[in-house]
Amino acid sequence: MFTASEIRSTFLKFMESKGHTIVASTPVVPGDDPTLLFTNAGMNQFKDVFLGFDKRPYKRATTSQKCVRAGGKHNDLENVGYTARHHTFFEMLGNFSFGDYFKRDAIKNAWELLTKHFMLPEEKLWVTVYAEDDEAYDIWNKEVGVPAERIVRIGDNKGARYASDNFWMMGDTGPCGPCSEIFYDHGEEVAGGPPGSPDEDGDRYIEIWNLVFMQYNRDDKGEMHLLPKPSVDTGMGLERISAVLQHVHSNYEIDLFQNLMKAVKEAVEAAGAENVDPNSPSLKVIADHIRACSFIIADGILPGNEGRSYVLRRIARRGMRHGFKLGARSLFFNTLVKAVAKEMGQQYPELSNPRIQEVLRQEEVRFSQTLAKGLEILNEALANGEKVLSGDVAFKLHDTYGFPVDLTADVCRERGVAVDIEGFDAAMAKQRELARSQGKFKMAQGLDYAGAPTNFLGYETLTVHGCKVEAIYKDGEIVDEAESGDEVVVVFDKTPFYAESGGQVGDQGQFKNKTTILKVDDTFKIKADVFGHMCYVAEGSVKLGDLFTATVNEDIRAATARNHSVTHLMHKALREVLGSHVQQRGSMVNGERTRFDFVHNGPMTEEQIFQVEDIVNKEILRNTQTMTRVMPIDEAKKTEAVMLFGEKYGEVVRVLNIGSSCEFCGGTHVQRTGDIGMFKIVSESAVAAGIRRIEAVTGMNALRFTQTQEKLLEEVAAEFKAPVGEVLGKVHDTLADVKALEKELAVLKTKLAQSASANVASQAEEMNGTKLLVVEMKGVETKALRDSIDKLKDTLKSAIIVLLKSDEGKASVAVGVTKDLVGKIKAGEVVAFTAAELGGKGGGRPDFAQGGGNAPENMGKVIADVKKFISEKLA
Repeated sequence: MFTASEIRSTFLKFMESKGHTIVASTPVVPGDDPTLLFTNAGMNQFKDVFLGFDKRPYKRATTSQKCVRAGGKHNDLENVGYTARHHTFFEMLGNFSFGDYFKRDAIKNAWELLTKHFMLPEEKLWVTVYAEDDEAYDIWNKEVGVPAERIVRIGDNKGARYASDNFWMMGDTGPCGPCSEIFYDHGEEVAGGPPGSPDEDGDRYIEIWNLVFMQYNRDDKGEMHLLPKPSVDTGMGLERISAVLQHVHSNYEIDLFQNLMKAVKEAVEAAGAENVDPNSPSLKVIADHIRACSFIIADGILPGNEGRSYVLRRIARRGMRHGFKLGARSLFFNTLVKAVAKEMGQQYPELSNPRIQEVLRQEEVRFSQTLAKGLEILNEALANGEKVLSGDVAFKLHDTYGFPVDLTADVCRERGVAVDIEGFDAAMAKQRELARSQGKFKMAQGLDYAGAPTNFLGYETLTVHGCKVEAIYKDGEIVDEAESGDEVVVVFDKTPFYAESGGQVGDQGQFKNKTTILKVDDTFKIKADVFGHMCYVAEGSVKLGDLFTATVNEDIRAATARNHSVTHLMHKALREVLGSHVQQRGSMVNGERTRFDFVHNGPMTEEQIFQVEDIVNKEILRNTQTMTRVMPIDEAKKTEAVMLFGEKYGEVVRVLNIGSSCEFCGGTHVQRTGDIGMFKIVSESAVAAGIRRIEAVTGMNALRFTQTQEKLLEEVAAEFKAPVGEVLGKVHDTLADVKALEKELAVLKTKLAQSASANVASQAEEMNGTKLLVVEMKGVETKALRDSIDKLKDTLKSAIIVLLKSDEGKASVAVGVTKDLVGKIKAGEVVAFTAAELGGKGGGRPDFAQGGGNAPENMGKVIADVKKFISEKLA
């Protein structure tokens, strides 16, 4: 039987053998597509490739993509725990062709993998094709050999032309094409009919793979035009194919989920639940939700009240509530992060970050403080037997007690009660109306502004006079005026402040007039062309229409520009040293340092790091002038400029030539490479499978870094009383001396233990004709207990020996039984009893076993209990 991990590996290796490049999963938080709440399909990271906006060094790719569907259009949250195949987090196996192979290879590859490698019986597989796709039908029927009775043509079954289960569209316009789905037949003992039949929603025929053939471009008139380079996009859910290959009917029965559900059961029982049914739907909910939460937090999202943060909070609190429902009365949910890491950490090392558990622990503490009160209010509201919960109550639970409405609906559904969602929405709308000012401003997932765009002048100058206040926001609400001490967001008609984007942080500085000073802590984009300034009113007051002089903090802007410019040089150097496969997967640039994530399959060597540093510093020393060109994007694409992953470009773009690098970029940069001063890489590490991260410093920060390192080396040299040039030899000599002393100490401890054993042997007593020695050993290492057991066996010849020790809050026990006595009593039985007395566990062979637990307050009582236990066994 294939495990889920083996299925993932087999799929990727098979596709690699067919010429596909294995591409790492992107984060579940899409950095390159603001239209998506979460990454929900394997093709998301290749969307711009299919649209022709991005080019990759490969024409075939394969992935196992992390996906989340729990908000927005693709929302499976309501079904999780109530169906066999819905999840909030799932993995999508996919293979993609970018104008390379098409239908024939996609179909034959899928068939070969399923029947020759996964060994699925051919007669169990059905396929569907778009009714008009004779080409795909003939490949399946005449070339692969699938009989006509197992190929189903699906036409326009969704009420419009091309609106079909077997016709895929990226949007109302753009790339689209027919698809072919592969189904697995579980057999006639399972209810349900084949695809396209009235009973297709049953569980007998399960879709396992969808092959999308992008061959058309649909224009705004709905007309289809053949693409010059047709492409392939496929998707197969890892959990679904695992269920099929492991011969189970529910995704929750596969090995991965069974292991997680076992861990969940143990966790909730440790938190107070009793005799939890191992098949409880709540265990499924929690197992699913802890996966989603772990991955979302690992990719940088924290629980909150808006957007992705709100979705994370909903998932986490739903999981916690199901634990409460099972009887858990203390924190448990956050402890399950370790179980997720155990199951999936090899493929996704980011799960090992201890911050994930701490974030969930804090959220669990917050929610536990209000859960009991919220459920009390809900129970009171449902006590009258009404079948519909009022929208006002649902809103009160949401607004006052932090209950997302879907959580309220979840509880109500279990009791056969509906929620007045219209009433809830009306209460929400009323609250928003109170927060909405007259005119053109409104609130919707953050600040929303309907005025004119901000005129950004920060490329040419750091000081702008006559900046007019167009809007002021305080606590998320539009206001006409703010006073000294207030923290506000201010929109001006023009500004020199750069707003955070493209990985570069927003500018800091101040706005000032004769009466007022606004300290700017950050600048961000409310919309693509509207800049919000996070301000602290340090003096005076600010109101609509006021005029200010804006001044950007020159030192921070210059330091940020150095770090941003050097990122371009570093990106090019990495491609030179490591290869053309290196591509950006995220960046963060501020005045302190630059952080750059990129595609690479292993750690950089010290030599490679030095090579990159040499290349970049040579570029700096050449002191070439930065050249900026603003041009239409179609014209820019004809240049050698690099389009960065994760960026969205408008119709007009800036092309930056910095040294020998050339990239699209809207950030702020140095005038000459020499302005960067100095470049130094301070760390290189992994952030995800196939993704590395470099952090580097420039200018004075690079100088301070080297000075700090030099000072540290000098302090170490002084400690060893050696010149700096000789300190490494001194360290090696000292470590060698330490190892030698440790060996001598170990020998002495062993001798001490043996000596102690000789003295201890005299304390053996007769019990029912058998020698018994139960004694506490003091001043010996835990690992020396075994040596003592062997020595005592040699001395006593025939005996039952129990040695205990305790220190620093922990206790250990080792039990030895000579071979002539194992028929009467086994060492494992004694250890199990003794460890239980210590609040722990233990085990081993019949003649030797060991265990441990907590240090007891009264070791004498433990010894007496053990003697009594052995006496009863020997009686």
